[in-house]
Amino acid sequence: MNEPLYPLLSLVRLRMGTDGSGVTTLVAGAGCPLCCRWCINARLLAEAPAEMVTAEALLKRVKIDDLYFRATGGGICFGGGESLLHTDFIRCFREIAPAEWRITVETSLAVPADNVLGAVDAVDVFIVDCKDMDPGIYHRYTGGDSSLMTENLRRLLQKAGPDRILVRVPLIPQYNTAEDQARSAELLRKMGVKRLDLFSYVVPD
Repeated sequence: MNEPLYPLLSLVRLRMGTDGSGVTTLVAGAGCPLCCRWCINARLLAEAPAEMVTAEALLKRVKIDDLYFRATGGGICFGGGESLLHTDFIRCFREIAPAEWRITVETSLAVPADNVLGAVDAVDVFIVDCKDMDPGIYHRYTGGDSSLMTENLRRLLQKAGPDRILVRVPLIPQYNTAEDQARSAELLRKMGVKRLDLFSYVVPD
């Protein structure tokens, strides 16, 4: 079996407060199944050439912040792009990274179920970008099918438990309202989600 490679776009070091607890390094990767209208990474994903790296090569780059990770309970956050397009890589990285490092993924869950379930043992925290629970709003904004995200979230809640899942529900100008956002939050709570982050997108004029 060939060693999985990660399509690395950028590393952003010394982040706090956005990718889980402690000091984190964001490992941004290429590729996404959705076409979100206000995607902040659309140009980066479309234009930046990705560097294909092994788990060993990535570890060598990020271990410079080992002491920060250990001291603060931080670690690595895989984002992008859709992190769970690269579940096999994340599993390989978890095997060689220090056990004290927290591994977080930012994901839309718009991936096959096997990708989600395969990450459960390798990932400490899942940050799920829900967009909206209304299928029409979700499709208009992302071009995707919300049922895939919803069913994968149910699976993840069952396998990983709610304490390891943070669901982000944005207020998206021109696509949903504060009432839509509140409705989504209520539906998520009924599903068993305990940790919610409600916020508003800031979009260009």
